Amino acid sequence: MLVLGALLLSIGASGHGLSSIVAPPDTLPPAIEVSAVLPTDIRAADDTIKKRRKAVELSDWYGRRLTIHRYVAYGTIPVFAAQWAAGERLYKDSRAAPTWAKTTHRVGATLLSGMFTVNTVTGLWNLWDSRTQPENRALRTVHALTMLVADGAFTYAGVKLSDEAENSADKRREHRTVALSAMGLTVASGMMMKIFNR
Repeated sequence: MLVLGALLLSIGASGHGLSSIVAPPDTLPPAIEVSAVLPTDIRAADDTIKKRRKAVELSDWYGRRLTIHRYVAYGTIPVFAAQWAAGERLYKDSRAAPTWAKTTHRVGATLLSGMFTVNTVTGLWNLWDSRTQPENRALRTVHALTMLVADGAFTYAGVKLSDEAENSADKRREHRTVALSAMGLTVASGMMMKIFNR
């Protein structure tokens, strides 16, 4: 309103015939600086230089490793299912379990060992390559840490507990608990990346 009044006053003063509309200068309120009326963030926008996002260049191999990482991760799901089915029979029957359960569990454990090795290498390598990329850094770090925990749990279940589980019901229960927990953590961590890493 004050700006409009000042504008009309200046038009009238310049001789355009509008001086009769404009109130005399002594009846106008004192001028108020626009910067005193506007919020601080609007005032600062005019004189603040916005930083451009830093370009991050990732190699072609980053994309290739990511593709391998994803396909191997998807491939673990049916292996988990087979391991669970065979493991349940071994848990209930121990040495009396059918041959298919023993063979499937042994082959599945070997497959998972190889798959987790591939995904640990490709995942950590890509985590290192993307270390300067701020977008989703916390998400990638949490994923890497949870998968390292799952790696450790599977290693413990396979190396330490598998032999002991054949002779002890307590160790069989512990082996099952650790393995299923590692599977759950792996699936949860993978789903987190699938949903939030856009």
